[in-house]
Amino acid sequence: MKTFISDFNKLVKLRLTLTVVFSASISFLMGAKQQGEIMWINWLMLTIGGFLVTGAANGFNEIIEKDIDKLMKRTMDRPLPAERMTTGQALVLSVLMGILGTLVLVKLNFVAGLLSVFSIFLYAFAYTPLKPKSRIAVLVGAIPGALPPLIGYFAAFESLGFGLAYTEVNEYAIVVTPFILFLIQFFWQYPHYWAIAWVADEDYKRAGIRLLPSLEKDKVSAWFIFISSLLMIPVGFLPMYFGFGGWVFTAVALLGGLAFTWYGYKHLVERTDMSAKKVMYISFLYLPLIQLILLFDFIPFK
Repeated sequence: MKTFISDFNKLVKLRLTLTVVFSASISFLMGAKQQGEIMWINWLMLTIGGFLVTGAANGFNEIIEKDIDKLMKRTMDRPLPAERMTTGQALVLSVLMGILGTLVLVKLNFVAGLLSVFSIFLYAFAYTPLKPKSRIAVLVGAIPGALPPLIGYFAAFESLGFGLAYTEVNEYAIVVTPFILFLIQFFWQYPHYWAIAWVADEDYKRAGIRLLPSLEKDKVSAWFIFISSLLMIPVGFLPMYFGFGGWVFTAVALLGGLAFTWYGYKHLVERTDMSAKKVMYISFLYLPLIQLILLFDFIPFK
């Protein structure tokens, strides 16, 4: 049982899945604050549904990449390449998680359920096959990677018909808030994943994967990491500009964007694995921190 639990955690990429669920749950709470009431049972359903859907997407990803994972040090101990779990077993688990998770999210809101299905297919069957073929995979992967805030936000609302929010809340809020949350997470992924791609480049090369902008650990790729880090400064002002982010959030987002830019610049100058790791580490801290602060400094639309 202990081995199965360990392998299950690796199949669903537990840390990544929990990060995604955290992002969705924070957005759910923002949507709930917008309505003036938090339905904690719905929050629990979102957490469970989000975990299952994300776990399913990661399971499909590992099934497709089984042979690739055998070639990389960082992934060769996953249950499929290590042959502790069969493809059939992983497929059954992933399909069950995908169906159950989607059903839970659909019960909360049709749009949330629809987005979850779209996210699974885009991540597992578009991004994953593209990884060994084209660096554009980072762009494609950034879309499902940024959908959790939308799923979480819409899950906070009751639905009517095809998921139209049946609520007295300002329609502007229902459109603008989740879209801005999506954009923040969308732009964040570029310095995050390119920094990871730089650090893991040798490992990726063994599997035939090249995700850096120029395909090499060179000045061009370093410039892309720096520019994408720099973009986090204006992105951090979007919630205040559109009327739902307070001064505390904006100040912290600015400091985070400056830290991103500083480490991005240092990497542009040094172009080492260590400087790329610093960009990666600041990205790990940045996203959950500003999401949490935005929740407490959230200004509901009237």
